[in-house]
Amino acid sequence: MSTRSGLQKEVLSLYRRALRIPRSKPQASRARWNLMLRYTFRTQASRASPNAFSTIEYLMRTGKRQLDTFENASIKDCTVSGEMEAWDKTQGRR
Repeated sequence: MSTRSGLQKEVLSLYRRALRIPRSKPQASRARWNLMLRYTFRTQASRASPNAFSTIEYLMRTGKRQLDTFENASIKDCTVSGEMEAWDKTQGRR
């Protein structure tokens, strides 16, 4: 397996950071947080070509700002749309 580029490492770091957020939320809302964060990350990632560096960098900046907001302790819950639930079923996770 080849080594990862700096940008790939940053993307993986951002994804790991996103997956840690539900741990700080109330137990009742963690499943919704997990789904919303996975869905948002995956759908945004699928919109960018692997060679579109400026697009990836833009998505990284906006993602970091969103995660900064989501990490705020005063934010307890999130909303999951029907589209997110349908996407989750196609992923074969539950």
